[in-house]
Amino acid sequence: MNEEKQISAIKQYSYDKMKNDSTGHNFDHIQRVVATAEQILQTEPADKLVTLAAAYLHDVADDKLVQDPQKLEQEIHSFLLDINLSKKQADEILYITHNLSFSKSLNSPPKLSLSGQIVQDADRLDAIGAIGITRAIYYGGKHSETIYDPEIPPRKNLNKSEYRNLKNETIINHFYEKLLKLTEMMNTTTAKKIAQARHQYMLDFLTEFKSEWNIKK
Repeated sequence: MNEEKQISAIKQYSYDKMKNDSTGHNFDHIQRVVATAEQILQTEPADKLVTLAAAYLHDVADDKLVQDPQKLEQEIHSFLLDINLSKKQADEILYITHNLSFSKSLNSPPKLSLSGQIVQDADRLDAIGAIGITRAIYYGGKHSETIYDPEIPPRKNLNKSEYRNLKNETIINHFYEKLLKLTEMMNTTTAKKIAQARHQYMLDFLTEFKSEWNIKK
């Protein structure tokens, strides 16, 4: 199986797994991450197959989305071997998908290969800007989060368990607890440039949101 057919098979596998997601991590998100990864690959000498495979598969076994991520990781690994990727390639792809999330960077961030850094950047770029705002609200609504409470300050110095505790989060505080931090965390030059405008868009949104929230009647 040549590389083009391998990528096509991985795309189909990802679609089958993510098409019914209702948290903002569905296949539309996957396609944007892949497209952004392809854009970054134009200026970064990373392995194309590993990068795009990890981009397509990065949410399939995400522990905030599935009940048994370890089982799915084993399934993904077997699938990659079945379509004739080497064990080394499959191992790297699984390492990337297992370690690129924001929650993994809260304490001791894992060191990612250049392919992993590209996928991490592409995923983080989809979490900011206009799309990022929409996805944050969509995800928060799915989990019945409070939209905003000016009496609840953003949390600081979180570990993974605290960060994932949505009972202590508001949708607006999520911007301060994660989204506004992502621009400074980008790895590649291309991602850093794209992130600047999206970061400013979020700041402008928060200013307008708080202005409208505080209208006196």
